[in-house]
Amino acid sequence: MCLPMTIEIFVDADACPVKDEVYKVAGRHGLKTHVVANSFMRVPRDALIELVLVGAGLDVADDWIAERAGKNSVVVTNDIPLASRCVKAGAQVMAATGKPFTEASIGMALATRNLMDQLRSTGEIIGGPRPFAPKDRSAFLSALDAAVMRLKRAGY
Repeated sequence: MCLPMTIEIFVDADACPVKDEVYKVAGRHGLKTHVVANSFMRVPRDALIELVLVGAGLDVADDWIAERAGKNSVVVTNDIPLASRCVKAGAQVMAATGKPFTEASIGMALATRNLMDQLRSTGEIIGGPRPFAPKDRSAFLSALDAAVMRLKRAGY
């Protein structure tokens, strides 16, 4: 007998500004949440929230998430290459601002990221993304709840 898949949330946690919002939505829906990081961080004491400590190194946390994310998953990351891998696996993927990464948008996001990396490396562009704002937190909460509801409607 095959057990039904349950919805899981994966958080690329080292630089994630919306972990508390993830815990709130996950708690409301009773979802298993994997908080994946290279170093220790506090997470709520909850049987459904798991801190996954991975080794130091380039893309170790990304690899852990990408190997496990699938059609029953929501992945929270600002890392566009990781987002691309998870979109290809069928996961619902979003940035901390609530911006979704989809099959239709991930190609442009990767191209823009690569162009910006190239421009920064030549010194033509200095700085990074705009500061995280309260409206981003609100947009994220709405987007995460919507992604979970889509998965529930799909039968996960």
